[in-house]
Parts: sequence; C-alpha cells; structure tokens
Amino acid sequence: VQLQASGGGLVQVGGSLTLSCAASGHAASSHAVGWFRQGPGKEREFVVAINWNGGSTYFADSVKGRFAISRDNAKNTVYLQMNSLKPEDTAVYYCAAAASGSVSSNPLYYTYWGQGTQVTVSS
Repeated sequence: VQLQASGGGLVQVGGSLTLSCAASGHAASSHAVGWFRQGPGKEREFVVAINWNGGSTYFADSVKGRFAISRDNAKNTVYLQMNSLKPEDTAVYYCAAAASGSVSSNPLYYTYWGQGTQVTVSS
C-alpha cells in the first residue's frame, strides 16, 4: 500500500484545513488509517484514526471536538478536517495504514506511511 498525504499549508489561528491521504495498492480500502503529527522539536504523536469502513474512529484528546476524520473507499482516500486550529497544531502530518482494519493510537501498529504534509498555524 502506498500513501500520499496532501493539503497542508499555512493557516491563521482559528482557521480550517483539510488534509487528504490517498492510498493505492492491493485492498487499500480494507486498512485502518491513522494520522500522526510531529511538531518542531517534538516526538511524533497520534492524532486520529479511522477503521476500514469508517464506522469507528479514535481521537487524541488534544484534537477532540475540533478535528473530524472520514473516508471514501470508492476513492481510496481518507480526509482529516481540521477546525479551530491553534499554533500548537503546527506540525508535519503523516497518514499511515495498518495491516488490520481496526483503529489504534500506537504508531507501531501501522505498517505503511506516507511522506507527510506541513501544517503551519500562524498567530
């Protein structure tokens, strides 16, 4: 499975941005997908995950109520809608796909990783 993350950019505090993670390869739509981020000088952290059919999601507390995740399996794409953005949301955002269809916040659970897309929130 190959993953391509896109949609990052520069946005002001309180603004919104939508990231996309396009997957290709065998049975791409059967995999759970997670988003992780790594801010300047920080370790990579879990953001949100969605199971294979979109019926289950799991959010980090830091983004709960502000971010939403969805997927369109017909397009093999997962979307991360980010609202009410804060400066601390500034990071490189990575999407990752698991070999399984269930969600997890553990990065070791994910086998395939995209290249990352930069999100910068300015105050």
